[in-house]
Amino acid sequence: MSAIHISKVHKYYDNLHALKGVDFDIPKGCFFGLLGPNGAGKSTLINIIAGLTYASQGTVEIMGYDVRSQWRQARHSIGIVPQELAYDAIFTVGELLKLQSGYFGYGRKNQPWLDELLHIFDLTDKKNVSLQKLSGGMKRRLLIAQALVHKPPVVVLDEPTAGVDVELRQILWSFTKELHQKGHTIVLTTHYLEEAEALCEQIAILNKGKLIAFEDKTALLNRYPYRLLYLNLIDNNPKIPASLQDKVQSLQKNKLVLRLHREHDQIGAILEHLRCSNIQFSDLHTEEPGLEEVFLSLTSSS
Repeated sequence: MSAIHISKVHKYYDNLHALKGVDFDIPKGCFFGLLGPNGAGKSTLINIIAGLTYASQGTVEIMGYDVRSQWRQARHSIGIVPQELAYDAIFTVGELLKLQSGYFGYGRKNQPWLDELLHIFDLTDKKNVSLQKLSGGMKRRLLIAQALVHKPPVVVLDEPTAGVDVELRQILWSFTKELHQKGHTIVLTTHYLEEAEALCEQIAILNKGKLIAFEDKTALLNRYPYRLLYLNLIDNNPKIPASLQDKVQSLQKNKLVLRLHREHDQIGAILEHLRCSNIQFSDLHTEEPGLEEVFLSLTSSS
C-alpha cells in the first residue's frame, strides 16, 4: 500500500489551472522530496493532501483513506508542518499541544509523548509560556511538535527550515531521520536543494502544475549528462580558444570552470587543447552534478 496515492489530480482556481493531471504514488516508509519552483503547484498539492482544499478532478488517498470521503481516517494518518507560522496567542505551549492532542481523541495517556516532544525540540522550559512571547524559531519548533502529537505514519514538512537557524535545522533533520528509521513516511518540500539531495530517496518535481520528473534520487542525478572541470590558471583572464567557448561555465580572473559532456568530452583531450593554446594551470578537479543542476535543467526546459 502506498503512503500517499495521487491519481490524475487537477485543480482550478477560476481560470487558473494550478494542477494538471498530477499522478504518482509515494511509497510507504519513503523519505520523499516534492520539489519545484515558485508557482509550480507544490503548496496546492499539499493543501489537497492535508484536506484544506479539494481537487477539482482526481483523487488523493493517505494510507488507503480517501481525503474527501474518509477525511477523519486520512487526517489521523498525517501530520502537516505548514510553511506559515500560524498559532493562537492565548494559549501556552503546553496547552496548545494538549488541545491538538485532544483533536485526535487522545487524553492524559498521551502526556508522556507530549513531554518527549517538548524535550526533543528544547521547549520544556517554555511549557507554561504564552505563544506570543516565543521567538520565531521557537514557534517553528512548536509547529513541528504540534504536527506529531498523534504519532502519524505520514509526516509532511512544507518548507520546514525556511528562515530558521542552523541549530534548529540540525535538530529537525536529526529527529526527522529518526522518525524515518522507525518506519514513518516523510514528505519534504524545500527550496534548499542540498537538503533534498542529502535526505530524500525518491523525488518528484512539479513545474507549471505538471509532474516533470518522478524518480529515485540516483536515477534523477544520472539524467544530467555533464560534469564540471575546475582549473586554477597560472595567468589571469586568458584568451580561451573559440572551440572551447561553448564549454565555459565561468571565468573569473584565474578561475576557469568548464562544463563537459560525460560521453563526448574527454578530459585529457580538453587539457591538451588548453596546453596547445598556451593556457597553463596549477591545479584542477572535477565535480559531478548535484540536484541543483538537474533541477535547473529540467525546470528551465519544461
